[in-house]
Amino acid sequence: MTETTAVLAGYRVIDCSIAMAGPFAAQRLGDLGADVIKVEPTTGEWQRHAAAGGAAGNEINVSFLSLNRNKRSVALDLKSVDGSEALRELVRGADVFLQNYRPGVAARLGVDYESLRAVNPSIVYVSISGYGEDGPYRDRPGQDLLLQAMSGAMLSAGRHGDEPSPAGQYLADAITASTAFEGVLAALLHRERTGEGQFVTVNMLDALTTLQMQELSVFTVGKKTQERSAEPHAHVYIRAPYGVFATSDGYVALAFADLHELGRLIDEPAFEGWNSEVEGWTRRDEIHAKTAAKLREKPAGYWIETLGAAGVWIGPVLGYQELVDDPQIAHNGTFIEYDHPTEGHVKTPGFPYRFSKTPPRLYRGAPLVGEHTREVLAEAGFSDESIEALLGSGAAAATPAAVTSAAPGAASPTTAPSTAPEPAEPASVVPA
Repeated sequence: MTETTAVLAGYRVIDCSIAMAGPFAAQRLGDLGADVIKVEPTTGEWQRHAAAGGAAGNEINVSFLSLNRNKRSVALDLKSVDGSEALRELVRGADVFLQNYRPGVAARLGVDYESLRAVNPSIVYVSISGYGEDGPYRDRPGQDLLLQAMSGAMLSAGRHGDEPSPAGQYLADAITASTAFEGVLAALLHRERTGEGQFVTVNMLDALTTLQMQELSVFTVGKKTQERSAEPHAHVYIRAPYGVFATSDGYVALAFADLHELGRLIDEPAFEGWNSEVEGWTRRDEIHAKTAAKLREKPAGYWIETLGAAGVWIGPVLGYQELVDDPQIAHNGTFIEYDHPTEGHVKTPGFPYRFSKTPPRLYRGAPLVGEHTREVLAEAGFSDESIEALLGSGAAAATPAAVTSAAPGAASPTTAPSTAPEPAEPASVVPA
């Protein structure tokens, strides 16, 4: 593969975020070649100490490992005068500053937009919050499950009378991360055209609400109520059959089947003469129940082959092991593999986008706490004596040289590097 310049090469991002939304957004920037400097407390970012699923790791837990590749770590105490001043020096040479502190914390630390704009007028400053920078919910905890519950999405699927069911992913965090990533790219494009930096705000509530563009417009414009069926249904605004159905040996997902054709294929004569766009809405529960009864008679593979061959939209319901082993996933190179200096061999989801000229790459695995403190401060102009003074006073911290990694070459978008990476509060709100 011909070596190319990464699309964001030359841009520097200061990542002061924690947990998932901010770090995930910053990681995407790093995948595209930005120099992402993760500034974390001298004891390490919150996520280092909160392992999802109990996957603790050796030196780095899996939660942190998965959200912080392609970054360098600088450990600073921002509550100290020297640590705060060191951060401002880093901001002088940066293009993007990203944080998801609780409202008010950035100002108390002296790293709010106005303070950093005084240091670097062209900075693109991105602030992520749970509910917004101000307003009646400003101080509520911006936690993923709470935002899912508030968004209305839990009542768009399932059975009437059943408990609302959250998504099986950290959906609010992931959508917020993507929104922040888009915001950074748009603001950098504006700066390229005008030279102006700006203040960009993203909040989880708006991100998850605007994701439901169709559903909420059907409610507000189409005046269709959000009404769950008596039978389990995957989406209140889609006709039957639409959902997950048990078979004799597993489950299948079935969507938008023509009722006449479906009745013929599953031997359900009741569907004869029914109009998918009429009875598909008015007899939704009956359609689901009759379809479910028929599909339970034979295995998933039979239905996928038989209905699929007839053009019916049907597919398997996979678990994680089946997903990881899936041939399309292998073909796409969805996962990347590499060797980490403390965590050993790592296999993890890779990049969601492809670029013909400037592909995303793996430059380094997730860093140890303060692994790059000396390196980055030196690049910012600090003398060896000044760096040692910061470390000696506790305003900064650095990982001992004996356990740091050395910096990787770039990996292709779908091919893992064969060598170890070398150097070259919950959910979205940071505790005060």
